[in-house]
Amino acid sequence: MQHVTETQAPVTARRGVTARDLAFGGLFGAAALLLPTLFHVLQLGHVFMPMYLPLVALAFLVSPRIAVLTALMVPLVSAAVTGMPPLFPPVAFVMATELALMALCIGVATARFPDANPLLILVPVLLLGRVVNFLLMYAAAALLDLPAGFVAGLSLLSGWPGIILMIVVVPALVLAIRRRGATHA
Repeated sequence: MQHVTETQAPVTARRGVTARDLAFGGLFGAAALLLPTLFHVLQLGHVFMPMYLPLVALAFLVSPRIAVLTALMVPLVSAAVTGMPPLFPPVAFVMATELALMALCIGVATARFPDANPLLILVPVLLLGRVVNFLLMYAAAALLDLPAGFVAGLSLLSGWPGIILMIVVVPALVLAIRRRGATHA
């Protein structure tokens, strides 16, 4: 029987929170805080959803607990520190909820199917995330007496370039990190 080190063990085989999970959570959380600033300088922030990129990738690499907590906290911390996404209208809360749910789904699916191609997990989760975003934006707009269908529809349509970017970038990044982790254990 071959001994498996912590860095080689799939997320499903580990219990609790590891130093690796915390390090990745901090690194990817910091990237999720910094990328939007760079994208917004180029007026591309809302369209390409840069905060989503590292948080979605993180969910493939760490325990679901760390992925969900990081995804829940980063939009709220960013809103408090930079004003982006805004707390009112409640875009930061919508994003935090959407990202946490997506992180949970990715984490659970990755734990259940550790050898699955990340793309096969990512695409349905991204579609679910867009549905959740639409429903939450609709509800928030209705509560604020705004044209709910228009606001939710605009949010849904404006995110598709970001979805395509995540489909291209996230699986390649996840596979590269997994390969590197397996070869440097």
